[in-house]
Parts: sequence; structure tokens; C-alpha cells
Amino acid sequence: MSTKIAVICSADFFQSIQSVEPYVANIELIPYIYQEPQGAANLVKNIKPCDAVFFSGALPYYFSKKHRETLPIPTLYLVQDEMTITTSLLSIFYHKKVPLERISIDLIDSSFLTNVLESIDINVQRFHVMDYHQMLEKEEFDLKRITSYHYSLWKQGSVDLALTSIHAVFDQLQLLGVPALRMTDPISVLIRGLQDAKDQAELVKSQSAQVAVAYVSLNNWDNQQREIVDSFAHNINASVQQVDDALFVLYSTRGDIETLMKRDMLQHFLNKWEETITIGFGYGTTIMEADQNATDALRFAEKNAVEKCGYILTEKKELLGPFPQESKQLRLKNDHPEFLQIAKRTKLSPANLSKIMQFSKFRPSLQFTSKELAEYLQVTRRSTERIIKKLVDHGYARVVGEEMTYQQGRPRAIYELDLPTYF
Repeated sequence: MSTKIAVICSADFFQSIQSVEPYVANIELIPYIYQEPQGAANLVKNIKPCDAVFFSGALPYYFSKKHRETLPIPTLYLVQDEMTITTSLLSIFYHKKVPLERISIDLIDSSFLTNVLESIDINVQRFHVMDYHQMLEKEEFDLKRITSYHYSLWKQGSVDLALTSIHAVFDQLQLLGVPALRMTDPISVLIRGLQDAKDQAELVKSQSAQVAVAYVSLNNWDNQQREIVDSFAHNINASVQQVDDALFVLYSTRGDIETLMKRDMLQHFLNKWEETITIGFGYGTTIMEADQNATDALRFAEKNAVEKCGYILTEKKELLGPFPQESKQLRLKNDHPEFLQIAKRTKLSPANLSKIMQFSKFRPSLQFTSKELAEYLQVTRRSTERIIKKLVDHGYARVVGEEMTYQQGRPRAIYELDLPTYF
């Protein structure tokens, strides 16, 4: 079965990418053509069922942000890089004999051109390049400004040729009589872009079909509440079984669970309960693996201070949650050699060590107290102090000061971690 890829682009770009379609096996390209990059947003709303969406560049991808982020399929764009610049300039030097000083260029990032020139040791005192990256960041993008940039330079005799990365700008320059060329996308770049789109589509389809198990734990329930659970199971295409008086298990797929999260259906479900309700979702390559992960995720939910929440534990031991309050990610498994050595020396569990690394990674300050770490780990102060002592004893943390928040009692020690947290 072929992978269907919707291509959002100009008519000229689709001709180019269609020419390399035979080089990527089992794909089908479906064109969605715009006149200007801003028109890409409306095209996204009209996309028919497909496996991935491929944009011709950063501009249509940027203008479609609001709509593409709601899509349940991968979206990616053809990246403009040094190879594109090099190919385009080589073509101009060979066929047009125009020196770089006499060319006006627009790029999303002018450093691409600088990198090319430095790599081949070309020292040009002055060249004409317009970088529109900041225009996008400030949400002030204007095609007319870019067209005017090229036109003004040509009109005053400063350049002989305009090289543009935007098809709509090229069309406008042609109407104005300005000698212009579009950036040349190398065949290898086009092929790689399509292959990436196909690979991402296949990965998402594979993950969506993955087994998912959910455990729903209730304090009390009656027949009316059982109907709510059944309705919830129906929404995620799940079968439901009652384990005991307060526990239900649902069997579904990862794709259905992720759709549930994107549509805020979990929060809607939790809001129907006045009593405590906790949910653990587990993904796995087998039912047994998914079941165990769901059991572990439920345990995290039950330990959480919030009475209505859920966690997800993936097959990679990535813990997501608590939903719907937060969706932070915690990796409970790490097979990096340095991580394993630290766990072995300190005799800390991988889960606690991973949490400590996450705690350090996302704090605005490098320094912390045992109280702050205890709140993050959701364990007692005594347990946290034992953990810190192990880290201090093995040189992975040190005391850097103390604070006196009360007039009486001992001052609190202030710590700083001394271990690699970014692997």
C-alpha cells in the first residue's frame, strides 16, 4: 500500500518534486496548489485523508501553523540549506556569468550564504542579501517588502539579477521586468524530503496501531457511572472489563489514546466525577507490556496530590502527565553508560535519578533545597534527604549555602547538583 503525501506548494514546485517521485518507492503525491504562501493555511483545512503533509518550504509551513498543529498526521517542510544556496549560485556563475556582488538574494536565514562563502574561502566585501527570519518571528512578514527590496536594487543599478527563495516573489519580479531566478532545490534534497515524509508517516501509523491499556480507578460507582465509563470506552474504540468493585480495564490503541488527549476528551470525562478518579494508560508492543505500563502509570496517578488525574507510560518508559493539569515528560529508563554508573554508585533507582535530572534540567536556578526537591519528587522530606545524602557522598551534589527562613530552628542547606543532566 502506497503512502499518500499531500504536497502544499506552488505549481512550479510541484512539477519539480513530481519529477523525483519515482525515486521514493510506494508513495503517492497529492497536490494542493497556492498562489502565495499565505494561502497554505486554507489548503490545510481542505486536505483529504492522507498519511503526511509536506510543505514546499518554511513560509507555507509557518503560515499554516494554527491549522497544521491540529492534524493527527506528520507535517514537515523542505528545508532550505547551504546545499540549495551552493547549487543556485553555481548555476548563476556558470550560465549567467553574474558575480555575487551583482546579485540580490532573499533567504530565511542569511547565515546559509555566509557559511557557503566561508567554506570555499570566498571573501566578498559587499553582497546584497535580505534575511526574513526576523520578519516571521515578529509576525510582520510582507511579500511586498521582499519584492521591493529586489526591485529597488535593480532599478538603481546595484544588481543585475535577483535570486529569490519565494515563488510568489519570483512571479512578481517577472511582472516588473526584473531579471530573476528561483532557488534551485537539488534533486538529492527533494528526494530526502519525500523520504523523510514517508518515514515519519510509517512511524506514526506503526505507533498508532500499538497496543494501549488503561486502568480506571474509582472510589465508588453505580450503574449510571458505569454507563459513563462505557461511553468513555466507546470514544476510544476500547473494550472494557470490570476488574473489581473499583477498577476497570480498557483495551484500545495508542492512536485512539493520543486522539483522546488532543481533543481534551480526558478532561471532559474526569469532570463528570465528583469523587476521586485516577487513570493509568500504558503503551506496549504486546498486551502484557502495555498492561504492566498501565499498572505503573496508575500507581503514579494514585500518588499524585490531585484527586482527578491520569498518567501515560510508554513502551520507552517515558512517563507523561499528570493529565489534564500538566503534560510534562519524565524518562524512567535510561541506558546511557554514565547514567548507569551513577545509579550503581549511588544505589538510587533509575526512576528517582531520572526525576532528579528532570528537576535540574527545567529549573530556572541551579540551586535548590531538600524541600523543593521533595515537592517535585512527591516524597517525604526524610526520603529526599536520604537521596541527597547519597548524591553528596558520591560527589554528585554539594552544599553551596544555607537559608534561614524562620527565626527559630536549623537553617536549610542549599544544594547544587554536580552531575551530567543532558545525556
